Amino acid sequence: IFLFKAFKLYMKHASKFDYSITFPCYNAIEYTKKCINSMIQNGEDLGRVIAVDNGSTDGNQEYLKSLPLGKVILNKQNLGVGVALNQGALEFQTEWTIVMDNDLVVSKGWIDNLIGSAIENNLNVISPALVEGELDYDLESFAQKAREKMGSYIRLGDNHAVCLLIHKSVWIDTGYFRATPSLLGYEDTLFFHDLKKKGIKTAISSQSWLHHFGSATQKAMKKEQGLKPKDDLSVRNNHVLLCQNWFSRKLDKLKKIRFRKIMQTQEMDQFSMTVRGDRINGKFIWFGEY
Repeated sequence: IFLFKAFKLYMKHASKFDYSITFPCYNAIEYTKKCINSMIQNGEDLGRVIAVDNGSTDGNQEYLKSLPLGKVILNKQNLGVGVALNQGALEFQTEWTIVMDNDLVVSKGWIDNLIGSAIENNLNVISPALVEGELDYDLESFAQKAREKMGSYIRLGDNHAVCLLIHKSVWIDTGYFRATPSLLGYEDTLFFHDLKKKGIKTAISSQSWLHHFGSATQKAMKKEQGLKPKDDLSVRNNHVLLCQNWFSRKLDKLKKIRFRKIMQTQEMDQFSMTVRGDRINGKFIWFGEY
């Protein structure tokens, strides 16, 4: 009965676009279940989903195998985010690939709205708007009101790796994620750096909204290694990996912070909200650093 209802929802909301969804996971099964359940509730086609498990030991692999997903890839050990995302992206090789975290809850129409926003704005890489933190509100009702309030607005020049829509041309022009397990989550920064070097524009769209619980996979990895939540997963010289000198790297970070503060101010003035916010103690906090 459950699968029949899911099929009826899919047929009602079937997308006209050629896309696939892939996410890596490492333990944190409770978040994976919330993510999948939200997709089912919103009528997403699970046959388009490729889940890549990086050696979970909490029952996550067995759970994924019980689902009618397009593909479940089970790695024998934690090969890192970059390897897992590449495995997923290469499986179906669709026109559009959504790479995302597993600690997300989606809202109705998020895929078509995101792809539509990318096409409308001639973009090959785009992210949905986000609320992070406590899911103590009605995401569906909130997302509908937020779309109406912000219209077709995009924050051009910004991005995040919680969820990314990537056109197939980007893989050819820029390449895939760095397949180096020791990076431990730094693959997204390197990918965005490569996009910038190639002149590929990015944006965050107000037409697609997700809720993000907040880096469940990285928290699980830190706990396993005995690290505190604020600790880095690995020690690295970021400016070296980016082929920059130390000063250039620091300057770029300051420019990004300043840019985001300017955009937050403009969005607050225009919409009384921004494309990325926090949910803390029952309130939306729209102005802060991330």
